[in-house]
Amino acid sequence: MSWITKTLTSSIGRKIIMSVTGLFLCTFLVVHLIGNLQLFKHDQGAAFNTYSHFMGTNPVIRTIEWGLVLGFGFHIFEAWALTRRNKAARTQGYAQWHAEKNSEWTSRNMGILGTIILIFLLVHLYNFFWRARFGGLPKVGGANPEVRDLDNLYLAVVDSFHVWWYVLLYVLAQISLGYHLWHGFRSGFQTLGLNHRKYTPLIKYVGYVFAVVVSAGFASMPLYFFLFTNAQGELAANAPSLVHTVASAF
Repeated sequence: MSWITKTLTSSIGRKIIMSVTGLFLCTFLVVHLIGNLQLFKHDQGAAFNTYSHFMGTNPVIRTIEWGLVLGFGFHIFEAWALTRRNKAARTQGYAQWHAEKNSEWTSRNMGILGTIILIFLLVHLYNFFWRARFGGLPKVGGANPEVRDLDNLYLAVVDSFHVWWYVLLYVLAQISLGYHLWHGFRSGFQTLGLNHRKYTPLIKYVGYVFAVVVSAGFASMPLYFFLFTNAQGELAANAPSLVHTVASAF
C-alpha cells in the first residue's frame, strides 16, 4: 500500500477529503440557488426552462456534472467510513460523558442531518434530474419556435410544489442542510489548517450567514408555490400583494 493510499484512508485523510468535497459542493449550492431563482419570474416558466435547457445541453456543464457526482459520492462515503471507524474505535462507552456539554448539537447529529439530506436528494434527483435527462417531461409547446420544443421542467416543479408531503420533505431537508452547512463550513476550514484566532470568528460568521441564506433560499421556493400560486404557477387571487412585489424583483 503506497503512502498516498495510507494517507487518504487515515482518519485525517478522510477528513481532508470530506472538507475539500464539502467546500466544493458549497459552490454548487450557490450556482444552483441562483439558477433556481428564475422560478420566481412571472413569465410562465420561460426563463427557468431556458436556463434548464442550457444546463442540460452545454457540454462544459455536462462534464462538470461528473465532478459533482464524484464530489457527492466521496463526501457521503467518507462520512460513512469515518462514522464507522469512530464507532469501532470506541468499543466501550464512557462511564461519564455529557455530550451536550462537550460538543454542539450539530456535531453530534451530523449523521442524522446527512441522512435526511440524502433521502431528499434521491427523491429530488429522480423527480427532476432523471426526468429532465432521460425523458418523461412535457414540452413547452406554443407558437414560439425558440422555446416550444424545450422540456417544461417548470411545470414539473410547480406540480411537485403543490404536493404537501414533498413540500414538507423539501423544507425539512433545507433545515437539515442549514445545520449541516453551519457545522461543516467552519469544520472544513479547520481541518484544512485554516484556523487562526484572528480569522476563525470571521469564518464562523460567514459560515452561519451562508447556511442561513442558502437553506432559506431553497426552502422559500416550495413554500412560495404551495402557499401563493395555483397549479399553473400563477399567483392566486388571494395572494398578498407583498409577495407579488418581492417575486417581481427577481
